[in-house]
Amino acid sequence: MYQFLASLTLILHFLFILFVIFGGLLFFVKRWAVYFHIPALCYGAYVEFTQSICPLTNVENYFLLKAQSQMYSTTFIQHYLYPIIYPAHLTPEIQINLGVALVILNAIIYGFILIKKKKL
Repeated sequence: MYQFLASLTLILHFLFILFVIFGGLLFFVKRWAVYFHIPALCYGAYVEFTQSICPLTNVENYFLLKAQSQMYSTTFIQHYLYPIIYPAHLTPEIQINLGVALVILNAIIYGFILIKKKKL
């Protein structure tokens, strides 16, 4: 059961990361999505710039500890998502660069949003 919860948390973590990176695009589907995306974006940038640990990482580790598993098993989800969420050679410099890329990408997305709003 705990291994399943660890996998589920990993999937949620991955979806949250995708939302942080690309959630601004949801404006073009549902305008109210930006009210959820902007705080998530700010939190994601904070985590990258301060090299903080996301609470979802702690939740995953808790479930893995309870499952008496030190490393993720080789399930499909864990095999492919784990390296994306936790790259092997992540340095503070790379993490800062990821934070800058996150901010720039979303500045572009929100620039398009502002242009669209002006046209309305």
